[in-house]
Amino acid sequence: MEESVDSKDSKNWCSLCMPFLKWWPRVTPTTVRADLIAGLTGAVLALPQGVAFATIAGMPPQYGLYAGMVPAIIAALFGSSWQLVSGPTTAASLVLFSSLSKYALPGSAEYVQLALTLTMMVGLIELIMGLARLGALVNFISHSVVVGFTAGAALLIASSQLKHFFGIEMPRGGHFHQTVYGVVSRWGDFNPHVVAVGLAAMITGLLIRRFLPKVPYMIVAMLAGCAVSFGLSRYAGVADIPMVGALPSSLPPLSSPHFTLNSFRDLVPVALAMTLFALTEAVSIARALAVKTGQDLDGNQEFIGQGLSNMVGSFFSGYVSTGSFNRSGLNFQAGARTPLAAIFAGSLLMVVVLLVAPYASYLPNGAMAGILFLVAWGLIDFHHIKRILKTSRADSVILVVTFLATLFLELEFAIFFGVLLSLMLYLNQTSHPRVLSRVPDPHHPLRTFVTDPSLPECPQLKIIRIDGSLFFGAINHVQEQLRQLFRGSSEQKNFLLIFAGINFVDMAGADFIVDLIKKEQEKGEKLYFCEIKKPVLDALHKDGNGEILQADTIFELKNEAVAAICQRLDPDICARCQARIFWECKALPPFSGQQDKAASA
Repeated sequence: MEESVDSKDSKNWCSLCMPFLKWWPRVTPTTVRADLIAGLTGAVLALPQGVAFATIAGMPPQYGLYAGMVPAIIAALFGSSWQLVSGPTTAASLVLFSSLSKYALPGSAEYVQLALTLTMMVGLIELIMGLARLGALVNFISHSVVVGFTAGAALLIASSQLKHFFGIEMPRGGHFHQTVYGVVSRWGDFNPHVVAVGLAAMITGLLIRRFLPKVPYMIVAMLAGCAVSFGLSRYAGVADIPMVGALPSSLPPLSSPHFTLNSFRDLVPVALAMTLFALTEAVSIARALAVKTGQDLDGNQEFIGQGLSNMVGSFFSGYVSTGSFNRSGLNFQAGARTPLAAIFAGSLLMVVVLLVAPYASYLPNGAMAGILFLVAWGLIDFHHIKRILKTSRADSVILVVTFLATLFLELEFAIFFGVLLSLMLYLNQTSHPRVLSRVPDPHHPLRTFVTDPSLPECPQLKIIRIDGSLFFGAINHVQEQLRQLFRGSSEQKNFLLIFAGINFVDMAGADFIVDLIKKEQEKGEKLYFCEIKKPVLDALHKDGNGEILQADTIFELKNEAVAAICQRLDPDICARCQARIFWECKALPPFSGQQDKAASA
């Protein structure tokens, strides 16, 4: 027995430390060929994306490329998803800029150091959460929070690029309304040459996405912007078009986070917010891909992979990375079969950077702004926004509040605010279980039980169904609902509680049921129960409540309960009853009206 336990423990340990052993048997020459093609496609896409995301994050452009190299490889090796590709993302870059720009000048050495330190902290929190098996926590972050946040982030991205698109000078780090007001107030300072370059890139990207969706629109849009800029400078003598500048054609340099008491204190709330959003983004993408491929995803292992990728990435000049919507979707569409595709993508990106980086000196800022406008537009999930606003008032509130908080508050607080509001509405919903009066439907051949106030009830037996957990937060609501239902006919002294919809009862809930039985007994009324699940029944029997919960009051099925209770009802009331709603009522003599006259006499 000890050997089997040791063997199981060793397998779990190997699975945790070397999760790539799970998918390695899937690797064949065919899959390697498909993964290599997908990896090369992803590496080409990562070049313009990396520069764009680094621009959003306030980092030097090359750091967006570094964040897509080593972190992508580590996340693929130690994660769970077969198709997920990690790297810098729009939302994570925006949160980074919003959070760190108040502590250091974007692009400065101090700013970069803070970003690396934050990346290390985020990775450490992710790793701890994965090792603690807390993968289910991201389920408590409402989808409406993510949709609202990304929609707000899209407007922030677009507003941050307005100055580059129009070629005007503006201070960095202003809030959304300040940025928009600043652009409008400097209307006369627009540079028409920069605007022409930005429009060329944006229109080209739109046309490519519309008519040639398989072609990487970012690369073509960049080339179009560069071509217009080159034409203006060469043939029109224009020399006032700002450029991104040449990127270092080198591999990611070694770096190290730098912890101080002040930086740790400042970055803790940012790291927590960034971790929540990064894990939500990564796991949601991984789950969406797993549904398409039929993979069994391990959320906890994905936490570990994301944590290690950020921790290791912080030592290779990478800022916060997470699952990338664009790169993962392209990876899947390109035919990726195993995580080798993400490993190839990170490795080939290093080769691409060595060959292409010097040519970034010909890339205009206006072209990058036009491309980022397209990125921002693609972030707004109009389909789900319309669906949420039409179908759910609670989710609509979460969506709108998170959206507005993203625009007008600090981004880390906007995330916390949306999550907190989601939890509040969730707790409010779970603390209000449905308590429904049920009656047989005479129009249904099987007389299924329904909730319909227009249908007649048995004058002696009331049937009530409770849907939801009976815990300390729900007791007051259930108590009030039952009190109202118990105020029915004075002859209704028998109550059947259907517990089929109750999955959990805590100590307070069990005490509530016991007290309810005692109170009804004191009033000469009887409580019956049916369809109680075993964990709930075990909770009710704890603390010596077996004497109160008598065996003849608990039934396995609803039909059995009704049949047994009908035999215990007052036969005189049954004789003059006109409702006759149960099958068992057919055995009673027909109602003639003489019973009522005899009763009145």
